[in-house]
Amino acid sequence: MRRRDFRLLWAGESVSQFGSAATRVLLPLIAVDTLDAGPLTMGVLNAAAWVPWLLFGLPVGAWTDRMRRRPVMIVCNAVSALLMLSLTATVWLEVLTTSQLMLVAVLSGTADVFFRAAYSAYLPTLLPHEELADGNARLQTSESVAEVVAPGAGGALAQAGGAAVGFLADGLSFLVSAALLLRIRTPEGPPGGEERAPAERSLAKEIREGVAFLVRDPFLRTILLCDAAMNLFLAGAQSLSILFLSRTVGAPGALIGVLIALAGLGGVLGAVVSPRLTRRFGTARAVLLCAFCGGPFGLLIPLTTDGVGLLAFLVGEFCLMTGVVAGNVIIVSFRQAYCPPDMLGRVGSTIRFVMYGTIPVGSLLGGALGTLLGERDALWLLYGGNALCALLLLTGPLRAGQDLPTVPEPAGKGDGITP
Repeated sequence: MRRRDFRLLWAGESVSQFGSAATRVLLPLIAVDTLDAGPLTMGVLNAAAWVPWLLFGLPVGAWTDRMRRRPVMIVCNAVSALLMLSLTATVWLEVLTTSQLMLVAVLSGTADVFFRAAYSAYLPTLLPHEELADGNARLQTSESVAEVVAPGAGGALAQAGGAAVGFLADGLSFLVSAALLLRIRTPEGPPGGEERAPAERSLAKEIREGVAFLVRDPFLRTILLCDAAMNLFLAGAQSLSILFLSRTVGAPGALIGVLIALAGLGGVLGAVVSPRLTRRFGTARAVLLCAFCGGPFGLLIPLTTDGVGLLAFLVGEFCLMTGVVAGNVIIVSFRQAYCPPDMLGRVGSTIRFVMYGTIPVGSLLGGALGTLLGERDALWLLYGGNALCALLLLTGPLRAGQDLPTVPEPAGKGDGITP
């Protein structure tokens, strides 16, 4: 792809994702090994990063539709860098506490809310509609590669006592991303379109418009219902997975990082094959294929034991990630081409409000189930629930044809599916 400004965005996000992927392993490992966190504490820690989506998810979408998105993204990266550098300092000084981990999780989660709202709506500024699927696949591939390489480094650092270096690298990665965003030259159009000045619009009205657009549309509504339910169960499983591998299975931190890295190759595969799936089966059928084929593999994960039994975790997580990432690339590309440009921020944030808002609930659910039943039995329930969520896609129009529509159909004009 020869578009210079997209390459800058892609490079910045790739660097940032590498740092963040390492931190996602470092934080829970430090909580378990250094701060002796239990299942409930791990659930609360995982929930803390996602609570801001419940608090700010809806108004942020309307707010970013009033603003130019690139400056918002730059500020968010700078804030995230400062937060990671604060962890570096407290680890070096040996004064890190669980409370600080949770505070940083909440604040960095808040920055992520603003960044994601602006980022999702900004990509169509740099790419025409026909290149969005390819652009999203490239961005998702970079994220998945980061999930492969960075967790192994994060686990090794935690094992060697070098968590401060990992947090420092993450902080610097945010600064690199901000610097690359500053070099983008493509001008943004007027915030929120040209029809009205931002000051003349009601924030509450804009939020209602975004919610109403989503609720009325059967495609967006059905996909969101399925994704939110999957996020609920997978968040619960994620809050327990490192604790399960560390304490129940007995795997050391470095090996846990390697396992997560290898399983992350499934995400790389999903991002790479998603355009081929859409060409071979059509967008609607590809979404159904990813959901129904990926979810059941999660049921291998509770079978994990030490030694050769670790293959159950590896195969289950690999195949699950392949389906999740491939489906996400298809769905995000569909939404960016399908929604009107002046609604992208609001609709996107409403979707993320619902999807990510289920994650803290799922994390707390996972922590509670892990405390009551033990990690292994809790994972059986959580991965079983995730596998059943694919059935929700059959309640809407996706089952009726091959491709998802490219523009919303007027009321009463049919379901818009291409046969």
